[in-house]
Amino acid sequence: MVPLVERIAGLGALVSVDTYKPDVAEPAIAAGAVLVNDVSGLRELGLADLCARTGAGLVVTHTRVEPKGTLLDPGRYDDVAADVSSFLRERMAVAVAAGVGEDQIVLDPGPDFAKTPAQTVAVLRRLDRLRALGRPLLLAISRKDFLGAITGRGPRERGAATLAALEFSVRAGASIVRVHDVAAAADYLAVRAVLEGERVLAPEEGLTPDRYP
Repeated sequence: MVPLVERIAGLGALVSVDTYKPDVAEPAIAAGAVLVNDVSGLRELGLADLCARTGAGLVVTHTRVEPKGTLLDPGRYDDVAADVSSFLRERMAVAVAAGVGEDQIVLDPGPDFAKTPAQTVAVLRRLDRLRALGRPLLLAISRKDFLGAITGRGPRERGAATLAALEFSVRAGASIVRVHDVAAAADYLAVRAVLEGERVLAPEEGLTPDRYP
């Protein structure tokens, strides 16, 4: 992993490493990773200590199972959105107590993590609860099971569904999104930015004959 992180960081990209293990995160950070995406809900407090010491960003994810575990129980939560909010608030407090600055923390509601598709949808509809915590939101919505439940399509056939979820994520205030098809997502956001008036299309753009291969 370390040579790959070094190479990508050397290109000027911001590198995130997905791990809940401090002994994996530490060499990745040393190699140039600037963000640790912990999908365990900060089960290993050593990870918070590491981020506090190095200044790396920390993604705290909502989940009620151990890493790689599964929980699909329609009756698990009385109010799943409230559970996500209270869980992330508590784990964020744990990270801050370990010395992690609030400005280092990113929150992830964990779509499909210990949630049925319907529970995931319920959480995404109430992202205002998480925005109230005052930290950037990361949404990993690409090809997720909840999209399959809505469309009836397999993971590799969920491209259009992912773009619909991407639009929702942007409007809901997500700062970071995780996607499989980066080019399609970038194109979608580029078109959206122009149509929404966030970027002005210059009069001469698109008029050069050899502009498109």
